[in-house]
Amino acid sequence: MTEHVSGNTPGRESLNPTITLDMTPMKRNEADVTTAVAPAAHALSAEDRCDRCGAQAYLRVELHAGGELLFCAHHAREHGDKLRQVAVNLVDETHKLTNTPADTAVDEF
Repeated sequence: MTEHVSGNTPGRESLNPTITLDMTPMKRNEADVTTAVAPAAHALSAEDRCDRCGAQAYLRVELHAGGELLFCAHHAREHGDKLRQVAVNLVDETHKLTNTPADTAVDEF
């Protein structure tokens, strides 16, 4: 006859050793990472309009408060010094006004 032995039998020692888990948080050697998303710095298009006069915008100013302002080249020059003081990020595409496509012929106008 075979005797059945279980680990829970009173009066007998457990056949499995007791395992203790160390729950102390470990310090990982990794850089701190934020989940902040960088602002989208997409190029300005003809749909972007100056907040002052409605002309095509060539300057985008991202502010500390989180908003943004768009300005045409004229208003960008007029308010440029002050805008640079309050800007977190500044996208200046006024160079597009001086560059003309190489394949544009003068006679077409």
